Amino acid sequence: MSAQVFVYGTLRQGQSNAFLLAQSQFLGRYITEKHFHLFDLGEYPAAIKGDELLVGEVYRVDDATLARLDLLEDYPHEYDRQLIDTPYGPAWIYLYQDPRSLKRRIFTGDWCQTQN
Repeated sequence: MSAQVFVYGTLRQGQSNAFLLAQSQFLGRYITEKHFHLFDLGEYPAAIKGDELLVGEVYRVDDATLARLDLLEDYPHEYDRQLIDTPYGPAWIYLYQDPRSLKRRIFTGDWCQTQN
């Protein structure tokens, strides 16, 4: 089986965990509808539900890769996984579960811009 995932932080091309998606099919870049807020946690970002755009990429992954992503994202403890609509079909997104710890908002919706 396969699934699609929308990634917006360290899993994006050129970022520290992109190697986890090296064997996955890159479907394309995508900017979501205005349904999220993005925060910088230093080493990685956190998205929660909100009213701003989120910039990322969509990949088709196999079950083993999805399981590795679940471990990376500490699903279902630190992040929850929810489906969103993309031009490539439904895709999983990892949303942060403890908004009380979020302080540094990224208003552009693009975590990679903050890493340059």
